[in-house]
Amino acid sequence: MLAAEEWLSAVVAGPGTIHVVVHWEAMGIFDRNDLEGVDVDGPADAQAIVFVHGAMFTKEMWLPQRRALADEFRVVALDLPGHGTFADETFRMEPAIDRLEAVIQTATDGSAVLVGLSLGGYVATEYASRHPEQVDGLVLTGSSANPVRGMRLVTRANGTLARLLTRPDVGKRAVERLATRWVRNRDLPPDIEAAIIDAGFYPKEFGDAGPDVRGVNFREKLSTYPGPTLIVNGEHDKIMRRGEREHAAAAQDARIEVLAGVGHICNLHRPETYNARLRNFVHQRVASRQG
Repeated sequence: MLAAEEWLSAVVAGPGTIHVVVHWEAMGIFDRNDLEGVDVDGPADAQAIVFVHGAMFTKEMWLPQRRALADEFRVVALDLPGHGTFADETFRMEPAIDRLEAVIQTATDGSAVLVGLSLGGYVATEYASRHPEQVDGLVLTGSSANPVRGMRLVTRANGTLARLLTRPDVGKRAVERLATRWVRNRDLPPDIEAAIIDAGFYPKEFGDAGPDVRGVNFREKLSTYPGPTLIVNGEHDKIMRRGEREHAAAAQDARIEVLAGVGHICNLHRPETYNARLRNFVHQRVASRQG
């Protein structure tokens, strides 16, 4: 039986007021009223990187990456259905793909590097398989397990557990307290820690996302994407690491990076290391393809 924080790290990031932060409205590139639940930073003419969060979290989970990379890249983060700005919705893959497409078409020059964690990685993979010409590179974190056959049962079990734990208000509050404690135990700047916590946690969406992920052969979808792929997993993310070699082998141009001493949500465990791996990927593999 997984301890509480181990379960949280293993699954929670799996599978009104307008809140849009944009710094180039005067340039006519992105209108504050065009899209809800989107943050944009960095030079307007730079390589775009779009971040897609995991289940239960929001776009704020990418603040350590956005802050570190906005000096050089156009960084964009969005809330998925069922999370943050769209908490009144239920996660479904098709609306998530539609929202991601709207963000790429509106907040970038029409293409971007996609970075997804857990559920966000599966959304990014689905998008890259449909619109490869819009994806300059693909970074998949904690999303190298293929939810078919045996893993389909694991996905179903985790989703059922999440629904049972979050159905009563007391269970939902307990998971939210656990998530808050988990974030506070990371070595994050106080303002980033507060922003992640204040954005809220949406544990119900881990269970709700299951039907749209379970049984889908994302490895086959990844195999159709011709661009560069980086698979990043935490050393202790045992479920995702079990499939990382097969995932990389299925891709047309993939490499694996393992971050030592951390688990599933490794962008928050080791943000500086994660940022360095991401920056190197864009410089060495994405730029070389474009230049």
